[in-house]
Amino acid sequence: MNAATAPDARAAQAERAPRIDADAPLSPDELEARLRAIGAERYHDKHPFHILLHGGRLGRAQVQAWALNRFEYQRCIPLKDAALLARIEDPQLRRVWRQRIVDHDGEREGEGGIARWLRLTDALGLDRELVESGRALLPATRFAVQAYLQFVRERSLLEAIASSLTELFAPAIIGQRVAGMLANYDFVSRDALAYFDSRLQQASQDADFALDYVKRHAATRAQQESVLAALRFKCDVLWSMLDALHLAYVEPRLVPPGAFHPGQARP
Repeated sequence: MNAATAPDARAAQAERAPRIDADAPLSPDELEARLRAIGAERYHDKHPFHILLHGGRLGRAQVQAWALNRFEYQRCIPLKDAALLARIEDPQLRRVWRQRIVDHDGEREGEGGIARWLRLTDALGLDRELVESGRALLPATRFAVQAYLQFVRERSLLEAIASSLTELFAPAIIGQRVAGMLANYDFVSRDALAYFDSRLQQASQDADFALDYVKRHAATRAQQESVLAALRFKCDVLWSMLDALHLAYVEPRLVPPGAFHPGQARP
């Protein structure tokens, strides 16, 4: 083959090669693999603040700040799920999803995930009224949680459900958190961490259900890309909350006006 005919030969070979359609839907297994890859890259277990928390390298006041700010996220989970539930027309799906609200609110006073988180903040020496009032939150915590609520209220039902898929990665971080905190902090007890015992099973069940739903209902490539974007967004919400904690309480310790500061545990 001479130089003149080589480009023509390459063009013909390219023409015979199978074309890759960028708009073709992913298979369910491919979609799941990409979702899990997002978690491997972006989940907040890799954040420096969490590494310090699990490794026992934070002081009591820094752990208090984490628990206080995280409560804002915990208390809004039932609000998020109620907003999502109100948009579900399928009774079967509603029956499944409403259990998430019960898991966090409980069937009666003193039960559920929110009550268990308050027992953690109690054990850490935080005033319950201060925690529940939200007045000592970092501004970034408030904005991040509200952004998540707005996302669930305004985006498609598929995207709202997909945003919950951070729970795929929760069991691993829960195991690290409980083991690390019990091993490294003498001011944390097993009873104080009871919230995480129930969440190990609940998070796995919730994630399995949501993953199955997303794999069955994200039929087009556009829908699948929106699902992937929803999970990236949720990872960003959780990561940004830890960014704020790190900046305020680790380095460079720039606590915003009005936010929790060491010594504010009790009024």
